[in-house]
Amino acid sequence: MAFVASAVKSGPGPLRRAGRALVNAAQRSGGAVRRRIRRSTHAHGAGESGLAKLIELHAVNSAGDMLITIALASTVFFSVPTGEARGRVALYLLVTMAPFALLAPVIGPLLDRMTHGRRAAMAMAMLARAVLAWTMASVVTTAGLGLYPAALGVLVASKAYGVVRSAVVPRLLPGQTTLVKANSRVTLAGLLATAIAAPIGAGLHMIGPQWPLYGAFVVFAGGALLSMSLPHKVDSAKGEAKARFAELRAADAGGAGDGIDTPGAGLPGDGVRGQGRKPGLLGVGSSVLHALQANSGLRALSGFLTMFLAFLLREHPFSGLTPAFSLGMVAVAAGAGNALGTALGAWLKSRGPEVIIAMALVGALAATTVAALMYGTVTVAAVAAVAGIAQALSKLSLDALIQRDVPEEVRTSAFARSETALQLSWVVGGGLGILLPLIGSLGMAVAAGLVLVGFVLSVRGLMGAARRGTARPRVA
Repeated sequence: MAFVASAVKSGPGPLRRAGRALVNAAQRSGGAVRRRIRRSTHAHGAGESGLAKLIELHAVNSAGDMLITIALASTVFFSVPTGEARGRVALYLLVTMAPFALLAPVIGPLLDRMTHGRRAAMAMAMLARAVLAWTMASVVTTAGLGLYPAALGVLVASKAYGVVRSAVVPRLLPGQTTLVKANSRVTLAGLLATAIAAPIGAGLHMIGPQWPLYGAFVVFAGGALLSMSLPHKVDSAKGEAKARFAELRAADAGGAGDGIDTPGAGLPGDGVRGQGRKPGLLGVGSSVLHALQANSGLRALSGFLTMFLAFLLREHPFSGLTPAFSLGMVAVAAGAGNALGTALGAWLKSRGPEVIIAMALVGALAATTVAALMYGTVTVAAVAAVAGIAQALSKLSLDALIQRDVPEEVRTSAFARSETALQLSWVVGGGLGILLPLIGSLGMAVAAGLVLVGFVLSVRGLMGAARRGTARPRVA
């Protein structure tokens, strides 16, 4: 813009006037867009509570992750024949996801203890990805083995950011705003940023395969600065404790059936159930555990569809369509479904989160079953869209159940552990999608099987918990 302004100053009179008008119009348009974004992120008290800054930070985080994804996908997947691409992606999962599966159970607890440096932790996660993006730019063209350790570092840093963000959200809740609604606003900002960053990343890739990584470096460096601008209360850990997921003992199944410990249970002389236990949460409640099982099934479905359809449609595109268009159509359907599910979660009065999760499973199971019986363009696109809706709604409902059934002082710890379990479920589904033969109907049948496992493990418990808990207050 400065170059254009300088050029029009030295041109003829009509050109200068036209140039000034163009520059002024662009500045006004950019200012209007910034003001609109600011109004959106600061609405409903988010500006006063500090949630707006976290929303903007998550948008930056999502944009940077998308730029790295484009760079890796273009190198590991699109630049070689399908057979070689399957080997490369399998190697990517082996070198990055396998170590991550070992590190993930450690990341959550370690970061869960970081109660007074969360802004610094988020800034370090951003800086680490900035440095790694710059490092990968030098080896991305050859897809050498040096690319994979850096990709693992990006994955670990991204997970670290996600765990800390989960702990930060409750500290920034505006008045009269529930955790699930705040999370949906943060997620929607991330989806919007991803949609904007995707074409930018594609344009940068046309310049050179390393340029999306240079773009990611700039984005994450800015995110590191933005992390330190979060309110100081983010670093406060007042009233927090640690939680771990555990099955309820038989003695806990009676009574009101909520399966939760009273805050402070186990302290001498408290006179409540759980006396004699260690302070903190030992049983998070049957609703939360069954909801996590259901979400794990849907997250495994997401990983499976991502990997299986990527290879299937590249080798066997939809009738009359190119591989690129087939992949793009499925990606758009999945993204639209995810955005729709998140938007529904933002305003839906969730009078029964258990029921919503059960219905999400039923919808995903029905869509995958129909696609297995009648494999085609419409049914596969429908599976992608329904899977996006189901995953978004079920995740927001899981958040609502954690908010409802887990005492406040251990809630952020529970979020950290659930995120780790869901990430590992995606890895399992994705690995299965790579190994499976490229037969469309077979793939959709396996997808239905993944959802069915989650359905069998969780639906009976979810519906039973919903019936027992109808008298308890719900989370909108």
